[in-house]
Amino acid sequence: MKREKQSVSVLFMLFSTLFCVCLITANVLETKQIAVGPVNLTGGLLVFPVSYIINDCVCEVWGYRKARLLIWLGFGMNFFFVAMGALCDAIPGAPYWHNEEGFHAVFGLAPRIALASFVAFVVGSFMNAYVMSKMKIRDKGRHFSSRAIWSTVAGESCDSLIFFPLALGGVVPLTALPALMLWQVVLKTVYEIIALPVTIRVVKRLKEHEGEDVYDVGVNYNIWNVFSL
Repeated sequence: MKREKQSVSVLFMLFSTLFCVCLITANVLETKQIAVGPVNLTGGLLVFPVSYIINDCVCEVWGYRKARLLIWLGFGMNFFFVAMGALCDAIPGAPYWHNEEGFHAVFGLAPRIALASFVAFVVGSFMNAYVMSKMKIRDKGRHFSSRAIWSTVAGESCDSLIFFPLALGGVVPLTALPALMLWQVVLKTVYEIIALPVTIRVVKRLKEHEGEDVYDVGVNYNIWNVFSL
C-alpha cells in the first residue's frame, strides 16, 4: 500500500519522541561535571550522542527530508523546555521552599550558553544528516558503518567548534579550548563506534518493517523546508 507523501509512520514518531527526550535529558545532565579517568566532561555525554545515532537511523531509512523535520522538532521541544525552566527559575520560590540554589543550578541556563547550545545543535545535526545523505548516494547504499562514523565526526566537530568558543570563550583559557573540543569529538565518536553493531541491526529491522530505504537523489537540502516530506 502506497503511503501519502506527507505522512509519517508510527516508528518515525517513536524515534522522534526518543530524539526529543535525549536532547532534553542531555540539557539537564550537562549541569553535572563528571570525570572519566583523567578527563573531565559533562554528564550530557552519557546521552547526547544517542541523538546523533537516531539522526543516522532516520536519515538512512527515511531520508534527509524526515531527518530535517526531526531536527527542527527536537530544536522546538528543547527550546520549549529551556524556556519554561528559565521562566520557572525566574519566579520567586515559596517562603517555605529552600531548594532555590539547586533548582537554579539545573534550570538557570545562562542566555549565552543556551544560545551557543541551540546554534551548535542545529548546525551539528544538519551537518550529520547532510554527510549521511550524500555518502549514501555516493556509495550506492553500501558502507553504512563508514558514513555513520564520518557523519558523526563532521556533526560533532561543527557542534564543538561552535559551542565551546561561544559558551566558554573568555571563561576557559583559550589554550584549553582545543583540547576540550577534541575530547568531545573523540569520545562521542567512540560512543558511536561502540553502539554501531546495535545501530546496524536497528537500521536493518527498520528498513524491513517500513519497506523504505530512501536515497536523496535531487533532494533540496535547504534546512528551512521543514514540511517538505
